Amino acid sequence: MYSSTTEKVTVSVEPTYLRQESSPDQNVYVWAYKVRIENHGAEALQLKTRYWKITDAYGRVQEVHGSGVVGEQPVLQPGGIYEYTSGTPLSTPHGIMAGSYAMQMTDGTLLDVAIPAFSLHTPEAVRRPN
Repeated sequence: MYSSTTEKVTVSVEPTYLRQESSPDQNVYVWAYKVRIENHGAEALQLKTRYWKITDAYGRVQEVHGSGVVGEQPVLQPGGIYEYTSGTPLSTPHGIMAGSYAMQMTDGTLLDVAIPAFSLHTPEAVRRPN
């Protein structure tokens, strides 16, 4: 599990390699990642946008920008928790992901919340820091 906290918002990520959906002979490796967002602050926040930076083993970068997550723009009340699962393919057996969420406070101010960098690696991949 990977975790980081920005301004009383904690984001935790747990990646899982999906062997059954991957085709190593075709350079397709697929991971699911479960995200948990916790609002430890005193006011409600709404997740408006997401940004992901996905880097494969060769250093190739893919950037993803979008509205909300998994088709939603959840509101996290004080003490609230939101969880979702998504996934990503890579053309290499290991890589790394990191990113951020833009979360809107009740006064309209946007808070940039870090998503911790997390490693994507197959069980067979030589484990080395990404």
